[in-house]
Amino acid sequence: MKTLVTGGGGFLGRYIVEQLLARGDTVTVFSRGAYPELETLGARVMCGSLQDADAVQKACAGMDAIFHVAAKAGLWGPWDEYYSVNVTGTENVIAACRKQGVPKLINTSSPSVIFDGRSQEGVNEDVLYPHCYESPYPHTKALAEQRVTQANGKTLLTVSLRPHLIIGPRDNHLLPGLLAAARAHRLPQIGDGTNRVDLTWVEDAARAHLLAADALEPKSPVAGNVYFITQGEPVTLWTWIRTLLRELNLPEPRVRISLPVARMLGGILESIHRSLRLPGEPRMTRFLASELAQSHTYNISRARQDLGYIPQISMAEARARLIAAQF
Repeated sequence: MKTLVTGGGGFLGRYIVEQLLARGDTVTVFSRGAYPELETLGARVMCGSLQDADAVQKACAGMDAIFHVAAKAGLWGPWDEYYSVNVTGTENVIAACRKQGVPKLINTSSPSVIFDGRSQEGVNEDVLYPHCYESPYPHTKALAEQRVTQANGKTLLTVSLRPHLIIGPRDNHLLPGLLAAARAHRLPQIGDGTNRVDLTWVEDAARAHLLAADALEPKSPVAGNVYFITQGEPVTLWTWIRTLLRELNLPEPRVRISLPVARMLGGILESIHRSLRLPGEPRMTRFLASELAQSHTYNISRARQDLGYIPQISMAEARARLIAAQF
């Protein structure tokens, strides 16, 4: 295939690019920056912004499939910044696919689009979107996912994948932030420590995108659908974190904060950041407190059935690889 990967220079996007190249596909990366290392591998790199509709149109011309991975992630920030990238940017990609006759669009979404503030254990894709959100990221990703699903039709086939908490080498966000907080003795345990979560190894997450592209055909159940992607092996979050920290010779959390207290602190810090217009993100938000203290596990049976997705890396091997990568 001739493929375009938006955000191909990012954590997940780069693995998708590498796997596409490895199997012989032609790959163009659309991103805000230059990535000469990807060009060395054989990819073409086009610099541009998702908010620039003309640039997106040019990037999509002549493509067989678009992997839309680029997004603005985070816990906190101005609504307009998240909306312009995650929603308007996705609308520009959909419009470009239609105008340029691109037949397939594979969208990277997130399980957070259905998070309603309560524990979710073993839920499947039938769970509805909540009525309200406590962070602009899941809200705008939900709107984007809905745009992609609604765009599915005879001339454009679409699918959205929801990988949860992606981990692996070259991660520049999730684990590095957690480990930095641990090194600085600023990582408290939120909740009673019994909550279970699903994680996703980055190479499996990338492979799921290729499987989805291959399965995305007319009359296929994949068209217009959404799929959870995880390792299918939930872990007790704080036990997993403490074990990883111990094996990396990093300090474990000494302070434990209950979920109600953490949410109260998050609300106060959000108000302070909002009123004083402080840069960056609050150290705690209500959304983050709930994410760290509650269970988030997802049923991946539909991805197994429709996509042929089978996780290749066990959680024990994932931890061993993270330690070998010297996070």
